[in-house]
Amino acid sequence: MGAFFYSLRLKRLLKAWPGQKYFGIYRFLPLFFGVGAALEFAMIKWEVNNGEINFYKTYKRNQAVILAEERLSKLEQTSTT
Repeated sequence: MGAFFYSLRLKRLLKAWPGQKYFGIYRFLPLFFGVGAALEFAMIKWEVNNGEINFYKTYKRNQAVILAEERLSKLEQTSTT
C-alpha cells in the first residue's frame, strides 16, 4: 500500500475542469497545448547577452559543430586509406 500525497484544492480544481463527461482525461489537452506554445515562444524570443544567445542559435551552433566533426572524420578516413 503506497501513500498518496494530494492536495484537496488540486483535486477540486481538476474535478471542476469542464468536459469530463465527453472528453475524459483529454479535456486537459488544450491547456497543455497552450503551455507548449508559450514555452516554444519563450525559447524563440528570450535572448541572453543582448541578443547573442537564445535556444535556437545554440542548437544551430551545436549542429554545425557536429556536422563539421563528421566531415572532418570522413576526410581523415579517406586520406589515411
